[in-house]
Amino acid sequence: MKFDTPAGPNPIDRMRVVGQPYARIDGRLKTTGAAPYAFERHDVAKNIAYGHVVGAAISKGRVSRLNVSDALAASGVLAVVTGENAGKLGIGEFIKAPALAAPQVAHYHQAIALIVAETLEQARAAETLLRVEYERSAGSYDLAHVPATGTSRMAPDAARGDFASAFDAAPVKIDRQYTTPDQSHMMMEPHATIAAWDGDRLTCWTSVQTVDWGRRDLGQILGIPKENIRISSPYIGGGFGGKATAMSDVVLASLGARAAGRPVKVALARTLMVNNTVHRPATIQRVRIGADQEGKILAIGHETVSGNLPGHFFTEPAAIQTPSLYAGENRMVRARLGALDLPEGSSMRAPGEAPGMMALEIAMDELAEALNLDPVELRIRNDAKVHPGDGKRPFSTRQLVPALRTGAERFGWSRRRPKPSQLRDGRWLVGMGVASAIRGARTRTSGARVRLTSNGRIVVETDMTDIGTGSYTIIAQTAAEMMGVNLEQVDVRLGDSDFPVTVGSVGQRGATSSTSGVYAACVKLREAIATRLGLNESDVSYEDGAVLSGNRRIDLAQVGKDGELVGEDSVEFGDALAKLYAQEAFGAHFVEVGVDANTFEVRIRRMLAVCAAGRILNPKTARSQVIGAMTMGAGAALMEELAVDKRFGYFVNHDLASYEVPVHADIPDQQVIFLEETDGTISPMKAKGVGELGLSGVAPAIANAVYNATGIRVRDYPITLDKLIASRRA
Repeated sequence: MKFDTPAGPNPIDRMRVVGQPYARIDGRLKTTGAAPYAFERHDVAKNIAYGHVVGAAISKGRVSRLNVSDALAASGVLAVVTGENAGKLGIGEFIKAPALAAPQVAHYHQAIALIVAETLEQARAAETLLRVEYERSAGSYDLAHVPATGTSRMAPDAARGDFASAFDAAPVKIDRQYTTPDQSHMMMEPHATIAAWDGDRLTCWTSVQTVDWGRRDLGQILGIPKENIRISSPYIGGGFGGKATAMSDVVLASLGARAAGRPVKVALARTLMVNNTVHRPATIQRVRIGADQEGKILAIGHETVSGNLPGHFFTEPAAIQTPSLYAGENRMVRARLGALDLPEGSSMRAPGEAPGMMALEIAMDELAEALNLDPVELRIRNDAKVHPGDGKRPFSTRQLVPALRTGAERFGWSRRRPKPSQLRDGRWLVGMGVASAIRGARTRTSGARVRLTSNGRIVVETDMTDIGTGSYTIIAQTAAEMMGVNLEQVDVRLGDSDFPVTVGSVGQRGATSSTSGVYAACVKLREAIATRLGLNESDVSYEDGAVLSGNRRIDLAQVGKDGELVGEDSVEFGDALAKLYAQEAFGAHFVEVGVDANTFEVRIRRMLAVCAAGRILNPKTARSQVIGAMTMGAGAALMEELAVDKRFGYFVNHDLASYEVPVHADIPDQQVIFLEETDGTISPMKAKGVGELGLSGVAPAIANAVYNATGIRVRDYPITLDKLIASRRA
C-alpha cells in the first residue's frame, strides 16, 4: 500500500478500540516475571555456554601483547575470542566503532577478548589469567579544546534571509552559549544476547530495538548474508536508542558461539555498558536571537558543536528544531563535529531536539526578560503559519499556541511572579518555568502479516519491537478495530526477523508506522475474507466478531473453519506529502520548582505536559510514555552527566550507583493533557507519535523555573546545587 495522499475516512475512525485507554496486554507477563528477556531465554537452545567480555584498559592505542594460554587452560574455559582469531570483521551501517579491538583500541572498554566457559563464574575468573600489554597513544577527550571543523549529513547547514545583518540591526538581542553534557541511556536491561549457529545459519535471541537494522549490520560485520541470520527480540527492557541495532553483545556472542561450537550467552556487565557501547554526545551551543520592541523575532541563529570518534558521521543535531519552531525571516543553523577519542556517540531519545531545546528554550526565556514580556506571550507572538525555514510549506497541523494557552490556564501560569526570587514557601524559593515542545512526525515503510485462524482468532506478526512503549497493545487495538473484534480475540507476535519488516522502535516513528503496516495487512485480510464469502469488499463491514453485508451476518469463526486466511502488506511512505507539508508534533511543558534558600537543593513540585500529536492511539500507554519522558527530562536538567576523565579518556561514573537518574521522590506530581487532533497527512492511522515529544522541552522548562525561583541563570547543564551556590557567591 502506497501512502502518498492524505488519508480519508477509514475503519480506524470508528475509535471503538483504537483511542481507548486499554491496559497493556503484556503487562501481566512483565509484572509477574513471565516475559522472557534476552538473557532469560532458557528454552531456546541447549547446552548454552557463557561469554565474559574483557574491555580495554586504555582509551587509545593498541594491544601490543595478549597471551591467552593460561586462560584457555583454566577450568571450564572453552574458547577465548580475540582480534587475532576472530577473522575479518566488517563495519555496520549505524554503529561504526568495531566491537573488537584488532589490535587498535578505539575507545576505553572496547572489547579486547571474549572468554567462553561452561559457567559465567569460570569465564569471569579466567580474565585474571590473561596477560595483556598496551601501547598507549595520546588522545583528545575535551570537546571544548578540539577543532570543530567536521560536518555531517545528519545536520546540514541551513539559512534563509540575511541573518548577520538582521541580528546586528535588531533593537533587542541576546547572544548566549549553553552546554549539555554527555549522557547515558542507562536502561534497566543490559545488552544481552544468546547466539547459536546451525551450519552457516545464525540465530540471535537478543535485545535490539530495530530488528532489521540488527540483522543487516550483523551480516555486514560477520560477512554473511542477512538472510542467514534470524533475530528474535520480543521483549526489551528499555533502550532509548542505545539498542538501536546489533551492538557488541550480539557480535561477540556470535563470534563466541562459532569459536566454541555451541550456543553462547553474553550480557555486558553494568560497569562495562557505558564505555563499551554508545551515549548521547555533549554539545556546545551558541544561540543568537534578535527581535523588535514588540517581541517579533527578526533574526535567529543556532550553532552547535558535538564530538565523536574520528571519521564517524554521527553528530548531535541539536539545531534540528530551530528551523521549524518560531517565525523569523532571517535565520541560520550550523552544526560542526569535533574528533574525540571517547566512546562512540549515537542516538538517544529525541536526538537533536532534546539537547537542542535545552539551549533554545532558555534563550527564549532570556529574550522574554530582555523585552519585559511574558515568556508564554513571546512564544505565541512568534507562532508560524508556514515552515519558517523554507517560508513555503504549511504545517499539516500546528497546535503550539493552543498547547501554550491550555497549559498556562491549567497550570495557573497567571500566578507566576515575573520578577525572579519573589515567591517563598517557608525555606523554599518557588518559581515557574515554561518551554515549547516539538518533535518531527516521521514515518518509515512498515509491514505486517495478519491471520484469521480456524477458530476465528486474529493473529498479528511483525518485527516491530516493544521497548516498554506499549507496541503490543496498540498493534492489537489496530487489528481489533479493523477486523471488528474484541481486543481479547487478538494475539500479537513481535520482534522476529521471520516476520514482515517495520521501522522498529526508533525516532518516534514506531507507533504510527507499525500500526499503519497492520492496517494495510488487515485491508488485505478483509479482501481475502470477502473473496471467500463471494462478497464485494466495499459492501462489507466488520463488527462484534462478524462479517456484515446487507442482511447477512457471518461469524469470523465460521469463516475460519474453511481454513486459515492470511493478509500481508506494508505501507510505503514516500516523501510526496513531506514535500507539501511541514509535519511536526507540538506541545508545551510547564514546571514549578522549589529551591532551598540555604542549600540550593532543587525540588520539582509539579509538572504539566500538553501534547498535540495527532490521534492518540491509546491514552493510557501514551500518558505513560509522556510521564516517562518528563522524568527523563528532569534527569537531564538536574543530575544526569557522564563525567569525563580528560586525562585518560573515559566516563568515570559508568554504573547505576554513580550515574544519577531521578527516583520516585524526585517526581511528585505529573499531569498530561492531549489536545484533540488527527493528521491524515502522516499515515492511515492519522497519528504522529508522542514518546519523544514528551521529553523535548522538559529540561529548559525546569531551568527557567529555577531562574524564576532564584534569579540565577545556569547555562551549563545539569543544574546542580554547586553551580547555584557559586553563582550566588559571585
